[in-house]
Amino acid sequence: MSTTSQRIQEGMNLRGYKQIDLVEKTGISKGALSSYISGRYVPKQNNIYLIAKALDVNEAWLMGANVPMERVSERVSEKPSATITLYNVHCETQPEAELVLTYRDLNDVNKKKVSSYTRTLLSTQQMEDEVYEVAAAHDMNASSEQKKHADDIMKDPSEWE
Repeated sequence: MSTTSQRIQEGMNLRGYKQIDLVEKTGISKGALSSYISGRYVPKQNNIYLIAKALDVNEAWLMGANVPMERVSERVSEKPSATITLYNVHCETQPEAELVLTYRDLNDVNKKKVSSYTRTLLSTQQMEDEVYEVAAAHDMNASSEQKKHADDIMKDPSEWE
């Protein structure tokens, strides 16, 4: 698998860009870009996005994933209701398809970590959604019984009877 620095260099060669061109197109400092190109540092996600956009390449490809280099049009993600078939992955948005493709490149241990983290994140999201629903009960002309129930749910478990 190629490294990000190798992919940046390949993209620059393909587009005929020099480092200064990439600095101007991305707004990333010359020093930081030099560190990425030399392989001293790996760019964070926001800079991966800027570099990939400037080079007109796929972010996952730029990070070394075994996916086609071509960047998928950003207009695709503007249609969240449409189904996207991207490299044989059926998704609703471009970021979702790239996430699936990146997941496929992980080893089994890291796939388990991603699955565990995703379940935890989803559980946290569901709990947050329930808290917002309970808080909203006070704003929806709820009966005093409904408000008491919402307040009871919001209590710390140590305060429960």
